[in-house]
Amino acid sequence: MSETTAPDKPEAVASAAPPGEAPEIQTLDPAFFDDPHATYHEWREGGGVRQARYPGPAPVEGWVVTSYAEAKELLSGRQLSKNGAVERFGRHVGLTQGPGSALFSHMLNSDPPHHTRLRKLVQKAFTTRRTAALRPAIEAHVAGLLDTWEGRDEVELIGEFALPLPLAVVFDLFGASDADHETLQVRGNTLDGGQGDGEVSVFTAESMLTYLQALIALKREQPDDGLLSALVEARAEGEEALSEDEITSMAFLLVIAGHQTTVNLIANGMHTLLTHPAQLAALRADMTLMPGAVEEILRYESPSALASLRYAAEPVDFGEVAVDEGEFVQISLLGANRDPRVFADPDRFDITRADAAKHLAFGHGIHHCLGAPLARLQAEIAFTQLLTRYPDLRLSEDHEARWQANPRHRGLLSLPLRLT
Repeated sequence: MSETTAPDKPEAVASAAPPGEAPEIQTLDPAFFDDPHATYHEWREGGGVRQARYPGPAPVEGWVVTSYAEAKELLSGRQLSKNGAVERFGRHVGLTQGPGSALFSHMLNSDPPHHTRLRKLVQKAFTTRRTAALRPAIEAHVAGLLDTWEGRDEVELIGEFALPLPLAVVFDLFGASDADHETLQVRGNTLDGGQGDGEVSVFTAESMLTYLQALIALKREQPDDGLLSALVEARAEGEEALSEDEITSMAFLLVIAGHQTTVNLIANGMHTLLTHPAQLAALRADMTLMPGAVEEILRYESPSALASLRYAAEPVDFGEVAVDEGEFVQISLLGANRDPRVFADPDRFDITRADAAKHLAFGHGIHHCLGAPLARLQAEIAFTQLLTRYPDLRLSEDHEARWQANPRHRGLLSLPLRLT
């Protein structure tokens, strides 16, 4: 198999509009998810900004930014707003209505000054020390999951490893008991609503709300050194403590965002390594390359395809393209991370790439993912133990990559592996 994947020009992509004219809205079909890189490559060549309608049960129509410089600038600035974006989208899917609405008042869905207050309080509780202290527990969880594979010739990596690992880790972070782990495992297996599209069903959201509220109430009565207890107690000078809804929605964000991102990072990473044998051999020969390999995986096949939803807070101009106030703007992390103006030969996977860490896989600016160090730590430990314990690890002979039909997440539906 080739070490380099160069995107073919997609037949269905419309050409760039003449100067001064808005490009035609591109309606993407489900085949888009097989290789979104090819489409985003074409859009970058055409100016980096397109109007598009993604497929799905509640398609979002709006502008999509695929170039690195513009993506980074928009992620950094205040031309785009988070306030109200989820509520606008929620009218289509019902997730911001009813009892589950409390789960969406977290900092990822807010702008300053509300975001500033939330981030300050959460960052006070979610410390580097707390993340680093999880290493022994993560190593034990990984080893325990791999122990269950003893005597087997074939496994399915996502369901049997990538899904349960981050759930166990986040509930270690919360200070949850083994019984809580088991309860959440049941809910975690249905985080995508059973649709295979990576989205959270209304039922799952409301079920999760009830569960998290009970766990938070327990931590109020019986505080410990876990993150939930720290969130309950978190205060900054001159700031009020987090409200009950804010704590609940932040816990939900850590479960959902941290879970889906880490599942995809592990699965995408193993698939990428196993389909690039020379890079895999180099990593096996020198495991000190692992941190750089994780950064290159994040760049090459970002677990989050689009940044969280935003809309234009004011008119925004991209050269000759004008985006009106109030229009949805999607920032393509997949597109930005393969921009040839930033990454030389961007469709080549190279674990020694010096500038891989410039990727935007975890966002940028004030909304940069707070859990990024934890996701990186889990990936490094997972890849290290998988490659060390199974020197003959490879894709199943009949494996064919099938991807989630979700424009926001980039993740495989399954990853069957041969162990021997």
